[in-house]
Amino acid sequence: MVYLWVKTFHLLFAIAWMSAVFYLPRILVNIAEAGDDVAVRARLYLMGRRLYRFGHSLFGIAFLLGLTLWEGWRVFPQALPNVVGAMHWIDAKLTLVAILLIYFIWAGRLLKRSEQGAATLPSARALRLLNELPILLLLGVLFFVLAKPF
Repeated sequence: MVYLWVKTFHLLFAIAWMSAVFYLPRILVNIAEAGDDVAVRARLYLMGRRLYRFGHSLFGIAFLLGLTLWEGWRVFPQALPNVVGAMHWIDAKLTLVAILLIYFIWAGRLLKRSEQGAATLPSARALRLLNELPILLLLGVLFFVLAKPF
C-alpha cells in the first residue's frame, strides 16, 4: 500500500512539473511576441520567474519520490518492492528525464538573460518549435515506464 501511495504522489508531482516544462517556453514565445510593450513583458517575466522557481520545487519532490520508488526497497524492504531489478529501462527513462531537466534549466536561463537584456530571444517561431521537444521526450519516458522494453 505504501508503494502505491509513493507512486501516486510521484506521478502527481511529475505531471505538475511537466506542466511547468511545457508552459515556460510558451511564456518565452509570448515575450518574443510582446514587442516593446513594457507592461506586458514585465508581467510575463514575473510569471516566468515564479513558474521557474515553482517548477524546480515540483521537480525536487518528484525526484525524491522517484528515488524512493527506485531505491527505497533497500531501506524499507517490507513496504517498497524492488521494481526495477536488473532491468535497464530505468536508465533510459532517467536519461530522458535528465534531458527534460536540462531543457527546463535552459528555458529558465533564457528567460533570465532576456529579462536582464543581455540576450535577445530566438524568434517566436523557433521557440514554438523548441516547445515541441518536451512532448517527444515525455512520449519516450512514458513508453519506457509502461513497456519496460529491456
